[in-house]
This record gives sequence, C-alpha cells and structure tokens, in this order.
Amino acid sequence: MTKDEMNKKLLQQVNSLTSTVDSLNATINAQTQLIAQLNQTIQELKEQLNKNSKNSSKPPSSDGYKKPAPKSLRKPSGKKVGGQDGHQGTHLAVITAPDEIVTHMPSACKGCRHYQMCKGTACIAEKRHVIDAVVTVNVTEHQVLELPICMLHGDTRRGEFPADVKAAVQYGENLQALSVALNTVGAVSIKRTHEILSGVFNIPISTGTISSMVKRCADSLSEAVGKIKDKMIDSALGHFDETGTRVDKKLWWVHDASNCEYTYLDISPKRENAGMEQCGVLPEFKGIAMHDCWASYWNYPDIQHAVCCAHLLRELTGIDEKHPDQKWASAFIDLLLEMKKVKDKAVEKGKHSLSYYHYHKFDKKYDELIEQARKENPLPETTEKKRGRKKKRKNPCVGRTPCELQGLSLPFYP
Repeated sequence: MTKDEMNKKLLQQVNSLTSTVDSLNATINAQTQLIAQLNQTIQELKEQLNKNSKNSSKPPSSDGYKKPAPKSLRKPSGKKVGGQDGHQGTHLAVITAPDEIVTHMPSACKGCRHYQMCKGTACIAEKRHVIDAVVTVNVTEHQVLELPICMLHGDTRRGEFPADVKAAVQYGENLQALSVALNTVGAVSIKRTHEILSGVFNIPISTGTISSMVKRCADSLSEAVGKIKDKMIDSALGHFDETGTRVDKKLWWVHDASNCEYTYLDISPKRENAGMEQCGVLPEFKGIAMHDCWASYWNYPDIQHAVCCAHLLRELTGIDEKHPDQKWASAFIDLLLEMKKVKDKAVEKGKHSLSYYHYHKFDKKYDELIEQARKENPLPETTEKKRGRKKKRKNPCVGRTPCELQGLSLPFYP
C-alpha cells in the first residue's frame, strides 16, 4: 500500500469517526433534553401525588385513608389553653319548674318495714336535672257539624273543614316539616327519612309521600328563592363555589353563590361556565367575586376577583413544604396572617378600614413578594414560534400562584 493510499484510508476513517462523534453528540443532547423533561414530569407527578387538603385546593373528601395530620397555621400566642379570663361561658340553665320529679331513697332502706315512715320525714339533699325529648304522635280528628234547622234563618247549615285538611286521613304540618328538614337540611335520603320516621313514630309514611312533601315545599318557596337570587346579583361581595353530587347515579354540580345574609344554590350537570350561566348569578354580577381561583371564574373579566385566602394559604403551604428554596412562599403566608390579624383588631375597635400606614405597608410588601416570586420562577425564553404546547416555567405549580395573586382584590381591607 502506497503512502497516498494509506493517507486516503486514514482520512476516510477520520471522517467516519467524526460523523460518528457528531451523531453520538446529537443523541446525547437529545437524551439530555429528554431526561430533563422526564425529571420535570416526575417532579410534577410527585407534587400531584403529595397534594392533600392541607397543602392544595383539593377537598378533604379526596384525602381518603391518607388524611394528613392537623397542622394549624396559627402562631403560638403564649396564653394558657382553654377559656381566657373574662370569657363568658355557656352552660345548661338550672330548671326551676320540672315536668316530672323522681325521688331516690337510700338503697339500703329498700325492704325496711319503716320505709314509708322514713320517706315522709326525708328532706331533699341534692337536685340534678335530666333534659330529654319525648317523641309522641298526636292525632287530631276534625268533625264537621251540621245544623238541621238554623234558629235564625230556618235552613240547614253545615260547617267547613280547614283549607289544609283535604283528605280523610293525612299527615300534619309538623310531620311534613320534619320530613322536609331531614331530607333537605339534614341531607338524609328519602329512603332513610322513611326508615327514621317509620321507626320513631310508627307511622307507615311512604317514600313517594316524602318526595311529594319536598316538591310541594320547593314549589311554595319558588318566589322566595327568586328574591334571594336577585339579592345575590345585587350584592357588593359574593362567594362562589361548586361541589359535586349524585343525581340518578350521575355526577352533577351544585353551584353556590352566597354572602353574609343570603345563600343561593342551583344544580346543573355542567361544572364549567355552562353551569354558571344556568345558575344565573355570575353573568349579571357586578360586585367582587370571591372564589377558589378555578379557571372558569376568570372567564368573567368585567367583575372584580378576589381569591379565597384559605385556598391561597393551603397552596402556599404546599409550595413551602415541597420547595423550601422558594423563600417568598413562607413570607407570603406570614403577610396574609398578619393582614388578617390587623384587620380583626380593627373590626373589634369598630373601624371600617385600616389606617394609611397599614394599607401602604401591606400594599408595598405584597408587591415586593410578587416580584420576588416572579424572579424565582421566570417564564422560559421563547425564540421562534413552534407547533405544540408552550414551554412551562421551571416549577409550573409554583409559578402559577404568583400569577393568581397579582392584581387581585385584598379581601382584608377596602
């Protein structure tokens, strides 16, 4: 083999090895990116797996058998446990006119031949009272009387039954009210309401009858419910939420709109904006909407939003537990708790707003923490438009919270 042929062969080998190295480098880079994506996915899945009702917006019912240990956000006050000095306690009042009196002689006197004589001379040493409920059934018979001859007019006169007595045998208003209260207020199923009433009162009331009672009550309250809805639409501040329930073995949603005076509930098979539109309060609402920051609420841009601070505290607690390097989260928890403490003290003193000092102090600290959170969780740089989903933040679950907090109404003070 000549020298030129050897050089040519070596050059071919170098080119082949260079191509192999370039290919391997490309593979390594691709695998490095894939590993980074997988690590991020694993981190997100771990965070989802470790979420509970104490460190996220998940409801307590989702905790299952892995309920987290109670962890209060309150700081130690240094006071002793229990009722404080000056606290007015509550207790059962002493009964002065009992319905029944039962006397108790010494047990050793039982069977003694002087028992009755001694009982007549015994005096009361101590009194104790037992308050109990007596379950009875009262049957009222209504009789319509007829006069063969009226002494004044000379004709036959007949009485009339009351308007609410329409059948030969029917259930009274108290039993109807109890049936409706158990099923609606007590959330007892119609079948179990039937079992309770039948067992306690020995009345063979059917499930169909109970269902009719509930429907009649609902129909009679339709006007009042409409007025409550109007009051909520005109309210300056409203709390909005939704919760799942079962209707004919299918998942439906109860939409709630409430304030300190009124609560309006509506039910829909839809949870999102379709259900909110059916409920009818949010589409016409003009005040401040307090909610849990669910995405569908932000589809109403014409109203002012305020996020429930209990939900924020849980999410901030989750960030503080899972990402200890995010120092702003614990500082934000302290800020929210301090704001509430100052607000409560102002309310106790009869004030309707905070001082300019506190307002400026909280407003400044709030913005500083938002900016700190944004710096610690910047958006990824975007160079050119590409198909597919946009890149997420380094910690998307962490970065979402500052976005929720920015520009919101602070419900602690006007």
